[in-house]
Amino acid sequence: MKYIQAIFTIYPDNQTTRDLVTAIAGDCGFESFTDESNLLIGYCQKECYDEDRLKKALSTFPLEETNISIDVKDVEDKDWNEVWENNGFEPIVIKNKCIISCFNTTNTPQKGQVKEKFPINIYIDAKQAFGTGNHETTQMIVEKLIDLNLKDKRVLDCGCGTGILGIISAKCGATEVFGYDIDEWSVKNAIHNAEINDVKINVHKGDKKILSKIDGLFDLVLANINRNILIEDLSVFSNILKCGGKVILSGFYEDDANLLKEKANSLRLVETERSVKDNWCCLIFQKNL
Repeated sequence: MKYIQAIFTIYPDNQTTRDLVTAIAGDCGFESFTDESNLLIGYCQKECYDEDRLKKALSTFPLEETNISIDVKDVEDKDWNEVWENNGFEPIVIKNKCIISCFNTTNTPQKGQVKEKFPINIYIDAKQAFGTGNHETTQMIVEKLIDLNLKDKRVLDCGCGTGILGIISAKCGATEVFGYDIDEWSVKNAIHNAEINDVKINVHKGDKKILSKIDGLFDLVLANINRNILIEDLSVFSNILKCGGKVILSGFYEDDANLLKEKANSLRLVETERSVKDNWCCLIFQKNL
């Protein structure tokens, strides 16, 4: 999956102007953002990037006398597992119940030691797919998963990336786990990571349309995707969810939570839990009769 990086230089630069630029760029297909010193950096799939649309949207910026310049470049393809190791990656421990480690065939003797300390032990060979457990949104969903009783449950992971959420679901007792991703490499990587962790995930290449080819309803739907896709796909998630089933969503800022809640409520999905970490948000909805 190819990405572009857009560096937004904003003047005057403050939290309000950054939040507005983030919201506008999010409406134009940008999936994630980072703040670095005096710069706001956004990431968008290359095939989804529309420069004219972005510039037109920013031209109607609601705060007068605000200047915004954009520098766009391709994001270098990386082996994220190698980056992890080169940056001194340390295993991620979540709630003292789960540890997520970078897979390395040379560290096999360490696996037994880790298992003795943590009930859930996950290895991720990230390669070029996203989902190492480093990001706040992934961590919040993992926190929810390890507290759920997933025994004999059927789970769907939408936009599965490395397959980390589906793998943890299987480790937590789910008997059937499905996942899908639009990127072929992510599909292969998710299957590979499932094999590393001795679990099975049924992974498909595509978007929400592939759900029409999967029979049956799900007890739990997971989606760590950007806000716009979540709003667009939420009705499909509701349709394939059992009554009493849950949807766990993340990948968006806390400021966007009410937009998602409004859409969810229109689909008989009721908010039961909310978490926030560094302005990133995670919502859990339950489907009522």
